[in-house]
Amino acid sequence: MALNYIWIGFFLVAFIVGLSRLLFFGDTGVFSEMVNSTFDTAKTAFEISLGLTGVLTLWLGLMKVGERGGVVNALSRLMNPFFSRIFPGLPSGHPAYGSITMNITANMLGLDNAATPIGLKAMEEMQQTNPDKETASDPMIMFLVLNTSGLTILPVSIMVFRAQLGAADPSDIFLPILLATYFSTLAGLFSVAMFQRIRLLNPVVLAYLLGITLLVAAIILYFSTLSREEIMAISSVASNVILFCVIILFISLALFHKVNVYESFIEGAAEGFKVAVKIIPFLVAILVSIGVFRASGAMDFLTDGIRQFFEWFGVNTDFIGALPTALMKPLSGSGARGMMVDAMTTWGADSFVGRVACTVQGATDTTFYIIAVYFGSVGIKKTRYAVTCGLIADFAGIVAAILLAYLFFH
Repeated sequence: MALNYIWIGFFLVAFIVGLSRLLFFGDTGVFSEMVNSTFDTAKTAFEISLGLTGVLTLWLGLMKVGERGGVVNALSRLMNPFFSRIFPGLPSGHPAYGSITMNITANMLGLDNAATPIGLKAMEEMQQTNPDKETASDPMIMFLVLNTSGLTILPVSIMVFRAQLGAADPSDIFLPILLATYFSTLAGLFSVAMFQRIRLLNPVVLAYLLGITLLVAAIILYFSTLSREEIMAISSVASNVILFCVIILFISLALFHKVNVYESFIEGAAEGFKVAVKIIPFLVAILVSIGVFRASGAMDFLTDGIRQFFEWFGVNTDFIGALPTALMKPLSGSGARGMMVDAMTTWGADSFVGRVACTVQGATDTTFYIIAVYFGSVGIKKTRYAVTCGLIADFAGIVAAILLAYLFFH
């Protein structure tokens, strides 16, 4: 229901802003831009779905191999004490635990191509225990919000963009992003826990959270001792090595357990095309509404309003130039990436605005895109409080990113 109102709201606000530009400023081209944006974003949505087809086919096939080889069950047992407490709606030992673990791990390592198919597999497995097939269950919402918080250890793509645009030290945003995305994840976890009345002050939950915190701290300490070139090299190599090792591990364990690897892969891969086709209407719906919102000028209007608000209170507004990236991030990953590149191109890769934009880009994931893809893949129409908690995580990550940018770069 929340997504329904938000979707309609994008169109209504875009219409009001566009009509105002036409009547008061004589902008006769505004509605042409808005209509053109519907075609462009619909095409983009289809291209994204088409591009996912191959990746989904590959990774759902590998997931089937891993499942029959015992990897998923092993991961499930490892994380079961923690996940059974934050996913109380899932039965103990459910296969979704393994997929959830692998998805979150892939996201942390910046392996987006691997994370999405595994995440869709997790949603499919959770849907099997969902009593209302059109309404998001509690475990689905927790999983989705943990995804939208975008916990990332290796923001390789952002560092690559910074290097291409001439940053003297492309990796200088590494620590702020790592801290900001961690705060975002904690905010998402706590917000869902409040809605679902999950008791987080539990020795097991606290032990896992403390362990993850120490791991994050150790990674921060290690990378802070490295040069820019070393960070870039290690980040890139580690991501690819880990990804290929996962593939080899799946195949090796399947062979050890005498599983027919090829047939298992084909069986799982056949699901990939079906899932890719299924998400097209959901993706078109959300991306078209976002495109119209942007084309109308509503995003610029909102940015100017926020600038005036902070100026009225005498707050430093140097970060405002990066605000389009922050506002676009929950709506469109590619749009936010474009805003980030535009900020670095306009202000400079090593400018304060450029660094804020990069930190914001890495702080959270794209809430509405994830909702459209993940819920759409299993036919969920009623999202309940998923959007609210996802936006809470986004807001916490964006605020943390801006404050950390002031701390590190201003």
